[in-house]
Amino acid sequence: MYSEEKFPKDFLWGGAIAANQAEGAYLEDGKGLSIADGFPDGFRGRFDYPLQENTYYPSHEAIDFYHHYKEDLALMEGMHFNAFRTSIAWSRIFPNGDETEPNEKGLQFYDDLFDEMLKRGMEPVITLSHYETPMHLAMEYGGWTNRKLIDYFLRFCRVVFERYGKKVKYWMTFNEINNMRRTPRNAGAVFVKPEENLDQAIYQASHHMFVASALAVKLGHEMMPGAKIGGMFSLSNVYPNTCNPQDVFETLELRRSSLFFSDVMMRGKYPKYIYRIWDQKNVNVQMEEGDLEIIAQYPCDYLAFSYYRSTTHVYGEPFCGHTGGDQGTPNPYLQSTPWGWQIDPLGFRYTLNELYDRYQKPLFVVENGLGQIDEIAEDGKIHDEYRINYTREHIRAMKEAIKDGVELMGYTYWGPIDIISAGTGEMKKRYGFIYVDKDNEGHGTLKRMKKDSYDWYAKVIKSNGEDLD
Repeated sequence: MYSEEKFPKDFLWGGAIAANQAEGAYLEDGKGLSIADGFPDGFRGRFDYPLQENTYYPSHEAIDFYHHYKEDLALMEGMHFNAFRTSIAWSRIFPNGDETEPNEKGLQFYDDLFDEMLKRGMEPVITLSHYETPMHLAMEYGGWTNRKLIDYFLRFCRVVFERYGKKVKYWMTFNEINNMRRTPRNAGAVFVKPEENLDQAIYQASHHMFVASALAVKLGHEMMPGAKIGGMFSLSNVYPNTCNPQDVFETLELRRSSLFFSDVMMRGKYPKYIYRIWDQKNVNVQMEEGDLEIIAQYPCDYLAFSYYRSTTHVYGEPFCGHTGGDQGTPNPYLQSTPWGWQIDPLGFRYTLNELYDRYQKPLFVVENGLGQIDEIAEDGKIHDEYRINYTREHIRAMKEAIKDGVELMGYTYWGPIDIISAGTGEMKKRYGFIYVDKDNEGHGTLKRMKKDSYDWYAKVIKSNGEDLD
Protein backbone atom coordinates (compact mmCIF):
# COMPACT_ATOMS: atom_id res chain seq x y z
CA MET A 1 0.00 0.00 0.00
CA TYR A 2 1.41 3.37 -1.00
CA SER A 3 1.34 6.54 1.08
CA GLU A 4 -1.36 9.17 0.66
CA GLU A 5 -0.53 11.91 -1.85
CA LYS A 6 -3.25 14.38 -0.91
CA PHE A 7 -5.21 15.67 2.05
CA PRO A 8 -8.10 13.35 2.96
CA LYS A 9 -11.50 14.26 1.53
CA ASP A 10 -12.90 14.76 5.03
CA PHE A 11 -9.95 16.92 6.16
CA LEU A 12 -11.03 19.68 8.57
CA TRP A 13 -9.92 23.12 7.34
CA GLY A 14 -10.53 26.27 9.32
CA GLY A 15 -9.27 28.57 12.03
CA ALA A 16 -9.00 28.78 15.80
CA ILE A 17 -9.57 31.37 18.49
CA ALA A 18 -10.15 31.33 22.26
CA ALA A 19 -13.01 32.88 24.18
CA ASN A 20 -10.74 34.96 26.43
CA GLN A 21 -8.85 36.44 23.47
CA ALA A 22 -11.85 37.23 21.31
CA GLU A 23 -15.27 37.35 23.00
CA GLY A 24 -14.98 40.33 25.32
CA ALA A 25 -18.29 41.02 27.13
CA TYR A 26 -16.40 39.96 30.23
CA LEU A 27 -19.25 40.45 32.69
CA GLU A 28 -22.21 40.43 30.28
CA ASP A 29 -25.27 38.23 30.70
CA GLY A 30 -24.16 36.86 34.05
CA LYS A 31 -20.58 35.89 33.18
CA GLY A 32 -18.15 35.79 36.09
CA LEU A 33 -14.48 36.74 36.12
CA SER A 34 -11.96 34.24 34.80
CA ILE A 35 -8.24 34.28 35.48
CA ALA A 36 -7.72 35.73 31.99
CA ASP A 37 -9.53 38.89 33.11
CA GLY A 38 -6.79 39.78 35.61
CA PHE A 39 -3.82 40.10 33.22
CA PRO A 40 -3.39 43.64 31.83
CA ASP A 41 -0.29 42.72 29.80
CA GLY A 42 -1.00 39.12 28.81
CA PHE A 43 -0.13 35.94 30.64
CA ARG A 44 3.58 36.79 30.75
CA GLY A 45 2.88 39.95 32.76
CA ARG A 46 1.49 40.83 36.15
CA PHE A 47 -1.76 39.49 37.56
CA ASP A 48 -4.22 41.73 39.41
CA TYR A 49 -6.61 40.53 42.07
CA PRO A 50 -8.74 42.40 42.78
CA LEU A 51 -8.85 44.23 39.46
CA GLN A 52 -7.36 47.73 39.51
CA GLU A 53 -9.23 50.89 38.62
CA ASN A 54 -8.04 52.94 35.64
CA THR A 55 -6.30 49.87 34.19
CA TYR A 56 -6.87 48.55 30.68
CA TYR A 57 -7.46 44.80 30.57
CA PRO A 58 -7.44 43.62 26.93
CA SER A 59 -9.67 40.57 27.51
CA HIS A 60 -12.54 42.67 28.82
CA GLU A 61 -13.57 43.78 25.34
CA ALA A 62 -11.08 41.89 23.15
CA ILE A 63 -12.52 42.09 19.60
CA ASP A 64 -16.10 41.80 20.90
CA PHE A 65 -16.69 38.48 19.15
CA TYR A 66 -19.59 38.07 21.59
CA HIS A 67 -21.56 40.64 19.59
CA HIS A 68 -19.83 40.25 16.21
CA TYR A 69 -19.81 36.46 15.85
CA LYS A 70 -22.39 36.34 13.04
CA GLU A 71 -20.42 38.83 10.99
CA ASP A 72 -17.15 37.04 11.77
CA LEU A 73 -18.47 33.58 10.93
CA ALA A 74 -19.83 34.91 7.64
CA LEU A 75 -16.27 35.98 6.84
CA MET A 76 -15.01 32.52 7.79
CA GLU A 77 -17.61 30.96 5.50
CA GLY A 78 -16.18 33.14 2.75
CA MET A 79 -12.91 31.22 3.20
CA HIS A 80 -14.80 27.91 2.90
CA PHE A 81 -14.13 26.81 6.48
CA ASN A 82 -15.59 23.42 7.35
CA ALA A 83 -14.37 23.67 10.96
CA PHE A 84 -13.97 26.43 13.51
CA ARG A 85 -12.25 26.06 16.85
CA THR A 86 -13.11 28.11 19.90
CA SER A 87 -13.57 27.55 23.63
CA ILE A 88 -16.45 27.69 26.06
CA ALA A 89 -15.73 30.26 28.75
CA TRP A 90 -16.28 28.24 31.92
CA SER A 91 -17.31 31.38 33.86
CA ARG A 92 -20.10 32.11 31.37
CA ILE A 93 -21.68 28.80 32.36
CA PHE A 94 -20.72 28.77 36.06
CA PRO A 95 -19.71 32.34 36.98
CA ASN A 96 -17.80 31.32 40.12
CA GLY A 97 -17.17 27.73 39.06
CA ASP A 98 -18.65 26.11 42.15
CA GLU A 99 -22.37 26.80 41.67
CA THR A 100 -24.80 23.92 41.39
CA GLU A 101 -26.93 25.53 38.66
CA PRO A 102 -25.60 26.94 35.38
CA ASN A 103 -26.18 30.40 33.93
CA GLU A 104 -28.83 30.01 31.23
CA LYS A 105 -27.81 33.14 29.31
CA GLY A 106 -24.30 31.80 28.99
CA LEU A 107 -25.58 28.46 27.74
CA GLN A 108 -27.81 30.21 25.22
CA PHE A 109 -24.90 32.19 23.78
CA TYR A 110 -23.05 29.01 22.84
CA ASP A 111 -26.25 27.44 21.52
CA ASP A 112 -26.59 30.39 19.18
CA LEU A 113 -22.88 30.38 18.30
CA PHE A 114 -22.77 26.67 17.44
CA ASP A 115 -26.01 26.95 15.46
CA GLU A 116 -24.45 29.73 13.41
CA MET A 117 -21.35 27.64 12.74
CA LEU A 118 -23.40 24.65 11.65
CA LYS A 119 -25.61 26.81 9.46
CA ARG A 120 -22.47 27.99 7.68
CA GLY A 121 -21.10 24.50 7.19
CA MET A 122 -18.54 24.44 10.02
CA GLU A 123 -17.94 21.68 12.54
CA PRO A 124 -17.51 23.26 15.99
CA VAL A 125 -14.16 22.17 17.49
CA ILE A 126 -14.47 23.05 21.15
CA THR A 127 -11.95 23.42 23.96
CA LEU A 128 -13.47 22.96 27.40
CA SER A 129 -10.81 24.88 29.32
CA HIS A 130 -8.64 27.39 27.44
CA TYR A 131 -6.85 29.44 30.14
CA GLU A 132 -10.27 30.45 31.48
CA THR A 133 -10.57 28.91 34.94
CA PRO A 134 -13.10 30.96 36.94
CA MET A 135 -11.29 33.53 39.10
CA HIS A 136 -13.13 32.35 42.21
CA LEU A 137 -11.74 28.82 41.83
CA ALA A 138 -8.23 30.21 41.55
CA MET A 139 -8.38 32.64 44.45
CA GLU A 140 -10.57 30.71 46.91
CA TYR A 141 -9.53 27.12 46.16
CA GLY A 142 -5.95 27.43 44.91
CA GLY A 143 -6.81 26.51 41.33
CA TRP A 144 -6.03 23.00 40.12
CA THR A 145 -3.81 22.29 43.14
CA ASN A 146 -7.14 21.61 44.87
CA ARG A 147 -8.72 18.26 44.05
CA LYS A 148 -12.20 19.77 44.39
CA LEU A 149 -11.78 21.28 40.94
CA ILE A 150 -12.15 17.82 39.40
CA ASP A 151 -15.78 17.69 40.52
CA TYR A 152 -16.47 21.29 39.50
CA PHE A 153 -14.97 20.69 36.06
CA LEU A 154 -17.00 17.51 35.58
CA ARG A 155 -20.17 19.35 36.54
CA PHE A 156 -19.34 21.90 33.84
CA CYS A 157 -18.61 19.10 31.36
CA ARG A 158 -21.86 17.31 32.11
CA VAL A 159 -23.88 20.47 31.50
CA VAL A 160 -22.22 21.35 28.19
CA PHE A 161 -22.17 17.75 26.94
CA GLU A 162 -25.88 17.50 27.63
CA ARG A 163 -26.60 20.85 26.02
CA TYR A 164 -24.37 20.66 22.94
CA GLY A 165 -23.76 16.95 22.45
CA LYS A 166 -25.83 16.84 19.26
CA LYS A 167 -24.06 19.88 17.82
CA VAL A 168 -20.42 19.31 18.73
CA LYS A 169 -18.49 16.20 17.74
CA TYR A 170 -14.90 17.36 18.36
CA TRP A 171 -13.82 18.32 21.88
CA MET A 172 -10.57 18.99 23.73
CA THR A 173 -10.22 18.99 27.49
CA PHE A 174 -7.40 21.42 28.45
CA ASN A 175 -5.66 23.81 26.09
CA GLU A 176 -1.87 23.37 25.97
CA ILE A 177 -1.88 21.53 29.29
CA ASN A 178 1.91 21.10 29.12
CA ASN A 179 2.24 24.86 29.55
CA MET A 180 1.80 23.99 33.20
CA ARG A 181 5.60 23.68 33.19
CA ARG A 182 6.07 27.11 31.56
CA THR A 183 3.13 29.31 32.56
CA PRO A 184 1.17 27.57 35.34
CA ARG A 185 -0.88 30.64 36.25
CA ASN A 186 -2.90 30.57 33.05
CA ALA A 187 -2.62 26.83 32.31
CA GLY A 188 -3.80 25.64 35.72
CA ALA A 189 -4.73 28.69 37.80
CA VAL A 190 -1.67 27.96 39.96
CA PHE A 191 -0.52 30.96 42.01
CA VAL A 192 2.07 30.13 44.66
CA LYS A 193 3.76 32.13 47.38
CA PRO A 194 7.52 32.74 47.08
CA GLU A 195 8.33 30.25 49.84
CA GLU A 196 6.28 27.43 48.27
CA ASN A 197 7.66 24.69 46.02
CA LEU A 198 6.38 25.72 42.58
CA ASP A 199 7.23 22.34 41.04
CA GLN A 200 5.19 20.55 43.70
CA ALA A 201 2.20 22.77 42.90
CA ILE A 202 2.60 22.29 39.14
CA TYR A 203 2.76 18.51 39.21
CA GLN A 204 0.05 18.14 41.84
CA ALA A 205 -2.27 20.36 39.81
CA SER A 206 -1.34 18.48 36.63
CA HIS A 207 -2.30 15.17 38.24
CA HIS A 208 -5.72 16.54 39.13
CA MET A 209 -6.09 17.77 35.53
CA PHE A 210 -5.08 14.34 34.18
CA VAL A 211 -7.78 12.68 36.29
CA ALA A 212 -10.33 15.33 35.26
CA SER A 213 -9.46 14.90 31.59
CA ALA A 214 -9.80 11.11 31.77
CA LEU A 215 -13.14 11.38 33.54
CA ALA A 216 -14.29 13.93 30.95
CA VAL A 217 -13.38 11.45 28.19
CA LYS A 218 -15.38 8.76 30.02
CA LEU A 219 -18.36 11.05 30.52
CA GLY A 220 -18.22 12.36 26.96
CA HIS A 221 -18.21 8.89 25.44
CA GLU A 222 -21.14 7.88 27.64
CA MET A 223 -23.22 10.97 26.91
CA MET A 224 -22.21 11.56 23.26
CA PRO A 225 -21.59 8.29 21.39
CA GLY A 226 -19.34 9.01 18.43
CA ALA A 227 -17.80 12.15 19.90
CA LYS A 228 -14.02 12.56 19.66
CA ILE A 229 -12.32 13.97 22.75
CA GLY A 230 -8.70 14.97 22.41
CA GLY A 231 -5.85 16.31 24.50
CA MET A 232 -4.24 19.57 23.42
CA PHE A 233 -0.54 20.40 23.84
CA SER A 234 1.95 23.13 22.97
CA LEU A 235 4.56 21.28 20.92
CA SER A 236 6.65 23.77 18.99
CA ASN A 237 9.99 22.00 18.84
CA VAL A 238 13.59 22.30 20.08
CA TYR A 239 16.86 21.05 18.59
CA PRO A 240 20.29 20.56 20.18
CA ASN A 241 22.36 23.63 19.36
CA THR A 242 25.36 21.44 18.49
CA CYS A 243 26.20 17.75 18.24
CA ASN A 244 27.90 17.95 21.64
CA PRO A 245 26.36 14.98 23.49
CA GLN A 246 25.59 17.23 26.44
CA ASP A 247 23.52 19.51 24.20
CA VAL A 248 21.81 16.50 22.67
CA PHE A 249 20.89 14.73 25.89
CA GLU A 250 19.74 17.84 27.74
CA THR A 251 17.58 18.71 24.72
CA LEU A 252 15.99 15.27 25.06
CA GLU A 253 15.25 16.06 28.70
CA LEU A 254 13.78 19.43 27.74
CA ARG A 255 11.53 17.90 25.10
CA ARG A 256 10.40 15.17 27.49
CA SER A 257 9.33 17.80 30.00
CA SER A 258 6.59 18.70 27.50
CA LEU A 259 5.93 15.24 26.08
CA PHE A 260 5.39 13.97 29.63
CA PHE A 261 1.91 15.49 29.54
CA SER A 262 0.96 13.86 26.24
CA ASP A 263 2.55 10.59 27.38
CA VAL A 264 0.10 10.47 30.30
CA MET A 265 -2.98 11.58 28.38
CA MET A 266 -2.39 9.64 25.15
CA ARG A 267 -0.79 6.47 26.54
CA GLY A 268 -2.74 6.38 29.77
CA LYS A 269 0.11 6.05 32.23
CA TYR A 270 2.91 7.94 33.90
CA PRO A 271 6.23 7.36 32.12
CA LYS A 272 9.01 6.01 34.32
CA TYR A 273 11.34 8.93 33.60
CA ILE A 274 9.09 11.31 35.54
CA TYR A 275 9.96 9.72 38.89
CA ARG A 276 13.60 10.77 38.64
CA ILE A 277 12.47 14.30 37.73
CA TRP A 278 10.21 14.39 40.78
CA ASP A 279 13.05 13.21 43.02
CA GLN A 280 15.31 15.96 41.70
CA LYS A 281 12.65 18.61 42.24
CA ASN A 282 11.54 17.32 45.66
CA VAL A 283 8.04 16.62 44.37
CA ASN A 284 5.63 14.19 46.02
CA VAL A 285 2.39 13.96 44.06
CA GLN A 286 -0.58 12.87 46.15
CA MET A 287 -2.84 10.41 44.34
CA GLU A 288 -6.03 8.74 45.45
CA GLU A 289 -6.78 5.07 45.04
CA GLY A 290 -8.10 4.44 41.54
CA ASP A 291 -6.56 7.53 39.94
CA LEU A 292 -4.04 5.60 37.86
CA GLU A 293 -6.71 3.15 36.72
CA ILE A 294 -8.93 6.05 35.58
CA ILE A 295 -6.05 7.59 33.63
CA ALA A 296 -5.28 4.20 32.06
CA GLN A 297 -8.86 3.42 31.04
CA TYR A 298 -9.75 6.75 29.42
CA PRO A 299 -6.92 8.18 27.31
CA CYS A 300 -7.65 10.86 24.73
CA ASP A 301 -8.95 9.91 21.28
CA TYR A 302 -6.63 12.18 19.32
CA LEU A 303 -3.68 14.49 19.88
CA ALA A 304 -4.29 18.16 19.14
CA PHE A 305 -1.37 20.53 19.27
CA SER A 306 0.03 23.96 18.49
CA TYR A 307 3.16 24.47 16.42
CA TYR A 308 4.56 27.91 15.66
CA ARG A 309 8.34 27.70 15.61
CA SER A 310 11.48 25.92 16.74
CA THR A 311 14.47 26.91 18.84
CA THR A 312 17.79 25.37 19.90
CA HIS A 313 19.11 24.38 23.30
CA VAL A 314 22.63 24.76 24.69
CA TYR A 315 23.70 22.59 27.63
CA GLY A 316 23.20 24.49 30.89
CA GLU A 317 20.60 26.92 29.59
CA PRO A 318 17.57 27.21 31.85
CA PHE A 319 14.45 25.53 30.50
CA CYS A 320 12.23 28.52 29.79
CA GLY A 321 9.44 29.48 27.44
CA HIS A 322 5.92 30.81 27.17
CA THR A 323 2.67 30.24 25.30
CA GLY A 324 4.48 29.82 21.96
CA GLY A 325 6.84 27.10 23.17
CA ASP A 326 10.35 26.77 24.57
CA GLN A 327 12.74 29.67 24.05
CA GLY A 328 16.43 28.88 23.81
CA THR A 329 19.35 29.99 21.62
CA PRO A 330 18.39 31.34 18.16
CA ASN A 331 19.04 29.08 15.18
CA PRO A 332 21.29 30.86 12.62
CA TYR A 333 19.67 28.93 9.76
CA LEU A 334 16.17 30.34 10.36
CA GLN A 335 14.44 33.69 9.97
CA SER A 336 12.58 35.26 12.87
CA THR A 337 9.40 37.26 13.36
CA PRO A 338 9.51 40.67 15.13
CA TRP A 339 8.79 38.76 18.35
CA GLY A 340 11.75 36.42 17.89
CA TRP A 341 9.74 33.37 16.84
CA GLN A 342 11.82 31.43 14.33
CA ILE A 343 10.04 30.18 11.22
CA ASP A 344 10.64 26.47 10.59
CA PRO A 345 8.25 24.56 8.28
CA LEU A 346 10.56 21.53 8.10
CA GLY A 347 10.48 21.46 11.89
CA PHE A 348 6.70 21.20 11.57
CA ARG A 349 7.03 18.08 9.41
CA TYR A 350 9.59 16.73 11.89
CA THR A 351 7.15 17.32 14.76
CA LEU A 352 4.24 15.67 12.97
CA ASN A 353 6.37 12.57 12.41
CA GLU A 354 7.75 12.63 15.94
CA LEU A 355 4.26 12.72 17.48
CA TYR A 356 2.69 10.14 15.21
CA ASP A 357 5.61 7.75 15.65
CA ARG A 358 5.34 8.14 19.42
CA TYR A 359 1.57 7.74 19.85
CA GLN A 360 0.10 6.17 16.69
CA LYS A 361 -3.08 8.17 17.19
CA PRO A 362 -4.68 10.75 14.88
CA LEU A 363 -3.14 14.22 15.02
CA PHE A 364 -5.02 17.52 14.72
CA VAL A 365 -3.10 20.75 14.13
CA VAL A 366 -5.31 23.19 16.01
CA GLU A 367 -2.86 26.12 16.17
CA ASN A 368 -0.30 27.26 13.62
CA GLY A 369 0.15 30.80 12.39
CA LEU A 370 2.28 33.89 12.00
CA GLY A 371 2.14 36.93 14.28
CA GLN A 372 3.29 40.01 12.38
CA ILE A 373 2.97 43.78 12.25
CA ASP A 374 0.43 44.58 9.54
CA GLU A 375 0.31 48.03 7.92
CA ILE A 376 -2.52 49.40 5.81
CA ALA A 377 -0.99 50.42 2.46
CA GLU A 378 -1.73 53.59 0.49
CA ASP A 379 -4.34 51.70 -1.54
CA GLY A 380 -6.22 50.97 1.71
CA LYS A 381 -5.35 47.27 1.71
CA ILE A 382 -3.08 44.96 3.73
CA HIS A 383 -0.59 43.11 1.56
CA ASP A 384 0.56 40.32 3.86
CA GLU A 385 2.61 38.16 1.52
CA TYR A 386 4.72 37.12 4.53
CA ARG A 387 1.67 35.42 6.08
CA ILE A 388 0.82 33.68 2.84
CA ASN A 389 4.41 32.42 2.56
CA TYR A 390 4.45 31.15 6.16
CA THR A 391 1.13 29.34 5.84
CA ARG A 392 1.91 27.92 2.40
CA GLU A 393 5.16 26.34 3.59
CA HIS A 394 3.54 24.88 6.69
CA ILE A 395 0.69 23.39 4.65
CA ARG A 396 3.30 21.87 2.32
CA ALA A 397 4.98 20.40 5.39
CA MET A 398 1.68 18.80 6.44
CA LYS A 399 1.26 17.38 2.98
CA GLU A 400 4.72 15.81 3.16
CA ALA A 401 3.94 14.41 6.60
CA ILE A 402 0.81 12.76 5.22
CA LYS A 403 3.03 11.17 2.55
CA ASP A 404 5.27 10.03 5.41
CA GLY A 405 2.31 8.10 6.77
CA VAL A 406 1.06 10.53 9.43
CA GLU A 407 -2.68 10.34 10.14
CA LEU A 408 -3.84 13.96 10.17
CA MET A 409 -7.41 15.06 10.94
CA GLY A 410 -7.33 18.76 10.25
CA TYR A 411 -5.73 22.19 10.37
CA THR A 412 -7.20 25.22 12.15
CA TYR A 413 -5.00 28.26 11.60
CA TRP A 414 -4.41 30.51 14.60
CA GLY A 415 -6.11 32.91 14.46
CA PRO A 416 -8.04 33.64 11.28
CA ILE A 417 -9.10 37.02 12.62
CA ASP A 418 -6.89 39.38 14.64
CA ILE A 419 -7.35 38.80 18.37
CA ILE A 420 -5.46 39.87 21.49
CA SER A 421 -2.18 38.05 22.13
CA ALA A 422 -2.29 35.51 24.95
CA GLY A 423 1.29 36.12 26.01
CA THR A 424 1.49 39.91 25.80
CA GLY A 425 -2.08 41.19 25.52
CA GLU A 426 -1.21 43.06 22.33
CA MET A 427 -3.31 43.71 19.24
CA LYS A 428 -0.20 44.82 17.35
CA LYS A 429 0.86 41.18 17.04
CA ARG A 430 -1.56 40.19 14.29
CA TYR A 431 -2.23 36.68 13.00
CA GLY A 432 -5.46 37.07 11.09
CA PHE A 433 -6.52 36.85 7.49
CA ILE A 434 -9.03 39.44 8.71
CA TYR A 435 -7.87 42.77 10.18
CA VAL A 436 -9.65 44.24 13.21
CA ASP A 437 -9.35 47.99 13.74
CA LYS A 438 -8.08 48.13 17.30
CA ASP A 439 -4.73 49.01 18.87
CA ASN A 440 -2.79 47.99 21.95
CA GLU A 441 -4.49 50.67 24.07
CA GLY A 442 -7.96 49.52 23.10
CA HIS A 443 -8.71 52.30 20.63
CA GLY A 444 -10.40 51.61 17.30
CA THR A 445 -13.69 51.03 15.54
CA LEU A 446 -13.53 47.19 15.61
CA LYS A 447 -14.24 47.28 11.86
CA ARG A 448 -13.25 44.07 10.09
CA MET A 449 -11.27 44.10 6.82
CA LYS A 450 -9.92 41.32 4.61
CA LYS A 451 -6.17 41.06 4.05
CA ASP A 452 -4.60 39.66 0.88
CA SER A 453 -4.16 36.34 2.69
CA TYR A 454 -7.95 35.99 3.00
CA ASP A 455 -8.54 35.18 -0.67
CA TRP A 456 -5.42 33.02 -0.77
CA TYR A 457 -6.55 30.84 2.14
CA ALA A 458 -10.05 30.58 0.64
CA LYS A 459 -8.47 29.21 -2.54
CA VAL A 460 -6.38 26.71 -0.56
CA ILE A 461 -9.38 25.31 1.28
CA LYS A 462 -11.58 25.20 -1.80
CA SER A 463 -8.92 23.06 -3.50
CA ASN A 464 -8.44 20.87 -0.37
CA GLY A 465 -4.84 22.04 -0.08
CA GLU A 466 -3.90 21.52 -3.71
CA ASP A 467 -3.77 25.14 -4.96
CA LEU A 468 -1.04 26.81 -2.89
CA ASP A 469 0.14 29.41 -5.43
